[in-house]
Amino acid sequence: MKKWEYVTVPLLVHATKQILDNWGADGWELVQVIPGPNPEQLVAYFKREKQQP
Repeated sequence: MKKWEYVTVPLLVHATKQILDNWGADGWELVQVIPGPNPEQLVAYFKREKQQP
């Protein structure tokens, strides 16, 4: 059975692509983006398969 780990990341509107690309390069898959605490910020939810030791 697969096990997953999750992370939430603040996204700044002016750097969204760069932030998403960086997390994607580390193997994280974007699950959802929701509004953040202010209009210029979003929050991204990522997941990736947990590495077995």
